[in-house]
Amino acid sequence: MNLRWDDLKLFLAVHEHGSLSAAARALKLGQPTLSRRIAELEAAVNETLFERKSQGAHLTAAGQKLLPAAQRMAEWANEAALNIRKQTHLPEGKVRIAAPPGIAYQVVAPLAARIRQQYPQIQLEVLSGVELLNLGRGEADISLRSEKPTDTDLVCIDEIASTMRVYASKDYAAKLPPEPTLADLDWICWAAPYDELRTNQELHATIPNFKPAFTSDDYIVQLAACTAGAGTMILPQILHGHAGQQTLQELDIDLGPEAVGHLYVVCHKRHRHLPKVRLVTDLISQEFDRLR
Repeated sequence: MNLRWDDLKLFLAVHEHGSLSAAARALKLGQPTLSRRIAELEAAVNETLFERKSQGAHLTAAGQKLLPAAQRMAEWANEAALNIRKQTHLPEGKVRIAAPPGIAYQVVAPLAARIRQQYPQIQLEVLSGVELLNLGRGEADISLRSEKPTDTDLVCIDEIASTMRVYASKDYAAKLPPEPTLADLDWICWAAPYDELRTNQELHATIPNFKPAFTSDDYIVQLAACTAGAGTMILPQILHGHAGQQTLQELDIDLGPEAVGHLYVVCHKRHRHLPKVRLVTDLISQEFDRLR
């Protein structure tokens, strides 16, 4: 099957404008011509792409499957046009970064300020969450994740490792016994639906009859509780001094040789060399260099 960009551009226009008539006006085409071209595209893929109703045209299931690929082609076409029009043109556009909540807050958000100062034509969209987004379906451009990808379509561009340590507010630390054990501490952990995450599971495995003192499904709330003196958290040592963690005190408690966290910069091989994506991944790597 050989799909032409000119046809996919029409497909995107109908989707974005919501009807054949609105798309035809925007494209300065006759509606019969546009209808014929869409019909030819549907014949080429052997699927109905739009459900045509009096109130507009809506994507069918087949249209939904075609949409991400068409959007990526539009992105590449736009990048190509910009590079041809002006070779000195700086990268521009939206770059979506998926990151765990703590990394989004402590690493990506501060980095966004520097990117905005140096490259105001780049708009960052940070998707903060525990769940992994699908880069192949275009749910994000870059993913910062704690596990190395196994999918051969995904590329690991950089990685960093950090010892994990126990942190608490200075007031809380001052009230602890001279050599506290893990069981002596009030632990701040993840609440459902994230109570199966690594930190929770390791504390459950290490401390008999473990019961956290405070739980939340929001990392920022956990960090605020820790700062207020509600208990202790396990955090990456390399981020001590970053937003939210800089006022906390590291406790002299050994979590063992396995207490090491990893962070990988991942993107889909189709997107790796897009100028705007390459720019942001380079800046993330520079930030990793500062943390190492």
